[in-house]
Amino acid sequence: MLLNNKRIAILVEADYQDLELHYPRLRLIEEGAEILIVGSGAARRFTGKYGYPVDVTHDAGLVDAGVLDGVIIPGGWAPDRIRQYPAMVDLVRTLMRSGKTVGCICHGGWVLASAGVVEGRRLTSYIAIRDDLVNAGADWVDEEVVVDGNLITSRKPDDLPAFMRAVIASLQR
Repeated sequence: MLLNNKRIAILVEADYQDLELHYPRLRLIEEGAEILIVGSGAARRFTGKYGYPVDVTHDAGLVDAGVLDGVIIPGGWAPDRIRQYPAMVDLVRTLMRSGKTVGCICHGGWVLASAGVVEGRRLTSYIAIRDDLVNAGADWVDEEVVVDGNLITSRKPDDLPAFMRAVIASLQR
């Protein structure tokens, strides 16, 4: 298994994009990683846009970024809620600045913008938030996956295979 002894957080809030949370979770488990489903503390279970539930295992305010090897920020409408919780935004900011793997897909870029970590970074996202990311200083491109150092971004569920190949490669370093 490629990712034994790796610990990855996946951020969650209501109305997450189901595939963008569960596909990475299952791929990382297949590779031997330990997964922490990290919420804001507002609820212990969230439902995705298409009805799939996920149970929160850790409250963002109690997670030590130092024990994590990376984070995944799924899309859907959840990122608009995630960025309202300082502990969740701080976790992303800390992991970005410490060079840990940060995987972000679809609307997840809103969390990156709120964390103040996109200026000068090359990335992609769902087209609807392109202007938000450009206005935050990002170099936005329309590509299936973009790797800029420790930051891996993709646009939509169809990009998940390429996204996860890049995330897993980053976590192996």
